[in-house]
Amino acid sequence: MDSHKKYMRQAIALSVDKMQAGCGGPFGAIIVKDDVVIGKGWNQVTSSCDPTAHAEVSAIRNACQTINNFSLKGATLYTSCEPCPMCLSAIYWARIDHIFYGNTKDDAAKINFDDDFLYKELIKLPENRTLPMVQILHDESITAFTMWAAKEDKTPY
Repeated sequence: MDSHKKYMRQAIALSVDKMQAGCGGPFGAIIVKDDVVIGKGWNQVTSSCDPTAHAEVSAIRNACQTINNFSLKGATLYTSCEPCPMCLSAIYWARIDHIFYGNTKDDAAKINFDDDFLYKELIKLPENRTLPMVQILHDESITAFTMWAAKEDKTPY
């Protein structure tokens, strides 16, 4: 457990340092594999004008570049806050094995980072979401999927 605390403290320190430097919100993340830090990320939403530049997503991008692989199987994520729905999805896609987090989504809501709306939207049918979603041109869109299914030299992920 001591190594987990060591890496969590690094994620927390990163969240404080980068927030104070004006990079974005108070979030930091570290990705570790085989007891080596392979990725670091902090919230850069406002400094990079990128709403997807959350700490966890940034750490995943950094780690994947470090190991030159889109899979982070065998890695552990240490993040200063419970991941939002976008980050949690990215964590699953990256195949990270474990997550350790500090603050909760409720703690984040208390400082106006409220992800509850997104969690509620995700369980609704697409046509019932606040953001209008309309399916069109399915017959044309499915062509690319059919081609992918038949592609013999694809890299599955």
